Amino acid sequence: MTTYSPGAPAVLRRVNFVLGRVIAFLLIVSVAVIIIPVTLQIFSRYTSFIPAYIWTEELARFCLVYAVMLGAMLAVREGTHFVVDVFPRLSPRASATMELVSGSFVLIFACVFVWWGWEFTEFAIYRISELAELPLWTIHMAWPIAGVVWLLFQSERMLDAIAVLRGDA
Repeated sequence: MTTYSPGAPAVLRRVNFVLGRVIAFLLIVSVAVIIIPVTLQIFSRYTSFIPAYIWTEELARFCLVYAVMLGAMLAVREGTHFVVDVFPRLSPRASATMELVSGSFVLIFACVFVWWGWEFTEFAIYRISELAELPLWTIHMAWPIAGVVWLLFQSERMLDAIAVLRGDA
């Protein structure tokens, strides 16, 4: 993980720190919760004393969606998502420049997630899942939420990179 010194405002840093902790906790919860329906599905296939629950497949899928999106959010926070180490050893200024270039693409991608993710959510606002009868907008909200969180996390990284290029760090 590349970290830079002073660029981002302290408030943004604190918000991102707390948000990162909350997301890490929610990721742990979503992975832990997914174990229950998947285990029920497996045991219901091979034993007769556990009924075959239909809703378990939907719950497992929904938890998987959130686990993937939460993991992607944390990866942007840590600078490990959307990263290819073509130039593994660069000077701090060159690394900051590469952070700004790659970060601009992450910001574009985040804006796509916010904009079209919101349309995706609006599409599902009055729909419910077939089996568990859960409101689908709660699942579709993962996309615009991820976009907003990526914007926050990536802006901190880019402000730090700008500080390095200015010589503040």
